[in-house]
Amino acid sequence: MRSLILALLSAPLLAFAGAQQYEPLADSVRARLSAVIADKAVPVLSFRSATDANRWLQAMEQRLARRIPDREQRLQLLRTVHYEATRAGLDPQLVLGVLEVESGFRKYAVSRAGARGYMQVMPFWVRLIGHRSHNLFHLRTNLRYGCVVLRHYLDIEKGDYFRALGRYNGSLGRPEYPNLVFGAWHGRWKYDGPTT
Repeated sequence: MRSLILALLSAPLLAFAGAQQYEPLADSVRARLSAVIADKAVPVLSFRSATDANRWLQAMEQRLARRIPDREQRLQLLRTVHYEATRAGLDPQLVLGVLEVESGFRKYAVSRAGARGYMQVMPFWVRLIGHRSHNLFHLRTNLRYGCVVLRHYLDIEKGDYFRALGRYNGSLGRPEYPNLVFGAWHGRWKYDGPTT
């Protein structure tokens, strides 16, 4: 069993997007999610100090350097991940784990099911809670939608990460996807310093 887990964790990760399922939303839920998507706030890091922010950025940037060679692109991604994850009440390292498993940090990844971008967001979300002008290949738009959708699923599943991740990926009830995200989150993206 341990060798299987190690093999899964060390294997190159390809886009792992499933077919996230459209589920009708109550009008109140749709209105709340639409309001969250529409916010145009400027992304900022929310740490207790600039030193804490720099430590987090440096730690995460080193881990991401192999996948995204351009330093400015790495920093922009990390700042946006931290902002959107924190804004949605998610651990930024969890979101980095989702990005790793879903798209391998590829901005223009498209799954067989049609999911798009870093977090492999299904286009029906734009029609359901967004605006037709929203581009799921735009960094901030993709991360905003992905974090809002994952938070929505966590709320539906009453904080059960395993089930929420299964919903997010369209593989509810199957352990492969949640296990990969947990492995990335608690393995490669684990951070013990201050995060907020």
